[in-house]
Amino acid sequence: MDTQVKKLGLKERYAAMTRGLGWETTYQPMEKVYPYATYEGIKIHDWDKWVDPFRMTMDAYWKYQGEKEKKLYAVIDAFQQNNGFLGITDARYVNAVKLFIQGVSPLEYYAHRGFAQVGRHFVGEGLRVACQMQSLDEIRHYQTQTHAISTYNKYFNGMHHSLHWFDRVWYLSVPKSFFEDALTAGPFEYLTSISFSFEYVLTNLLFVPFMSGAAYNGDLATVTFGFSAQSDESRHMTLGIEAIKFMLEQDPDNVPIVQRWIDKWFWRGYRVLTLVGMMMDYMLPKRVMSWREAWEIYGEQNGRALFRDLARYGIREPKGWLDAIDGKDHISHQAWNTFYNYNAAAPFHTWVPTDEELDWLSAKYPNSFDQYYRPRLEFYREQHRAGNRFYNKTLPMLCTVCQIPMLFTEPGDPTTICYRETDYQGDKYHFCSDHCKEIFENEPEKYVQSWLPVHQIYQGNCFKPGVDPTQPGFDPLMAVFDYYDLDFGRDNLDFEGSEDQKHFAAWRGQALQNTV
Repeated sequence: MDTQVKKLGLKERYAAMTRGLGWETTYQPMEKVYPYATYEGIKIHDWDKWVDPFRMTMDAYWKYQGEKEKKLYAVIDAFQQNNGFLGITDARYVNAVKLFIQGVSPLEYYAHRGFAQVGRHFVGEGLRVACQMQSLDEIRHYQTQTHAISTYNKYFNGMHHSLHWFDRVWYLSVPKSFFEDALTAGPFEYLTSISFSFEYVLTNLLFVPFMSGAAYNGDLATVTFGFSAQSDESRHMTLGIEAIKFMLEQDPDNVPIVQRWIDKWFWRGYRVLTLVGMMMDYMLPKRVMSWREAWEIYGEQNGRALFRDLARYGIREPKGWLDAIDGKDHISHQAWNTFYNYNAAAPFHTWVPTDEELDWLSAKYPNSFDQYYRPRLEFYREQHRAGNRFYNKTLPMLCTVCQIPMLFTEPGDPTTICYRETDYQGDKYHFCSDHCKEIFENEPEKYVQSWLPVHQIYQGNCFKPGVDPTQPGFDPLMAVFDYYDLDFGRDNLDFEGSEDQKHFAAWRGQALQNTV
């Protein structure tokens, strides 16, 4: 019997391998199979209106990713075999890598879990497949980042327990709480939080500075995994904007719900990016641009264009937009000051910038740095040289929502710390801004459950089993470090005089001697 095989075009093939995989249930109602598709109040009238511009199918996905893996691991292998870490500008740069593996890479794994979870709860097959693709992307990103950075872990301190620290160390609760907040939301809010607010609005402020900084400072391995992930990120950003437009076009009742989510997740993401701003301005020996410049390009210019485009749906700029613009001159300096003071409890090193670096900051922040921040840093340097390097051993008040210590100042007044508070069911809760306070008041039942590291330490929940705080001479701070598995004196404290500094100088000197 003669048979004819018709070759499907890209559009038909995508439809067959996505829409063709779905079906209407018979012995159970669809509402029971997909209970979370409606409980947030989002109304979807036609799931088939979801369109993936990439029209990616699983067989094509594996082919493309396999090709990228070959190139990526060839570079990583060459970097490791040739001791590429000796080619970086300065051992101080490695602390930016530590910040990445401690606070960013675990988020990739959280995103993998999140998209696998929410994809299960969408009725439309196209959206489910898109979430599946992104879930696979995120676990791949986590793996490639871990492999690329593993070469640094062989030679430098502060990376040996990154996942353990992510669950315990105080400042890592900031990114951790962001994703746990998203994971415990409904499926549509999750898309708004991660696919839109984080991937579309804020991702360039995260990955472009890190990868550009890596390139500028000779870190070929980090640059390569960034490039390898870039095509995935393009797909993720497209998913984010398509998800928002899909919801807004389905029903006008969705607009106020989506707007409230955008307000919330823009601000939550902006607070997390404080760590990135600090890295850009203080942790890179060779700097690409300041946080202020990055915010103006990727935040203000891109964001204004985006929200002008969404205005036709009734969407405005997020409530915290103007305060974020005001903060561009301050947040990186305020964060570095906090970490410099609390560096005994953080598994990376800090330092006072050199005169040349201070001059660079003065030029990049003409309206704020010399007036508010340079005198303080110069005072720290004088004290350090006099043998009075100070480490703050107190525990700071944390914001209940973003979980950052109370370090930010009032909008328009960088001399006054911003404190907000509210009462709920007889207890008082504290916040770093009006926006975090409003987020709490919209969902108090959720945020009263926040796992705040300072509170847990005071309650005695951050000691290893069998520790007796009543013993004579008990040092609670050292007991907390033991709970963290933080190697005191090696993973933390000042860069000046650290093992990282001494070892790198010796290795670099030896490498130069071998070339003579």
